[in-house]
Amino acid sequence: MSAEDIVRYAREFDPQPYHTDPEAAKDSIFGGLVASGTHTFAIVIRMVFDEYLAGGTALASPGGDELRWPNPVRAGDTLWVATAIAAAIPSLSRPDRGLIKFKHVVANQNDVKVMTFISMAFFKRRLKAG
Repeated sequence: MSAEDIVRYAREFDPQPYHTDPEAAKDSIFGGLVASGTHTFAIVIRMVFDEYLAGGTALASPGGDELRWPNPVRAGDTLWVATAIAAAIPSLSRPDRGLIKFKHVVANQNDVKVMTFISMAFFKRRLKAG
């Protein structure tokens, strides 16, 4: 996460001083420039898409739950995501699809947790020949 990217995103979408002004950020509760949580979320959603959803059988997402930012993302951080399937729920009304719930943990290069959330997506199902 570069300082330039943090500032560019924040100026357009979340213009709080601790996201847009490195000098003002020094006097904030963060003590320096930090990324907007929505910026972090957008980057992670792209990472999840590239790893799990692109070219697959994902149909759509009905939403997510439990979004948390326990620690800030700072300029120079490198993020990684660990994803686990929390539930796979077949649709009762549409047997050709089901809902998968994913639990995501996002951390920086020092293994400091910076974001957690649950996402959901509908997927096509493989139906067994009967």
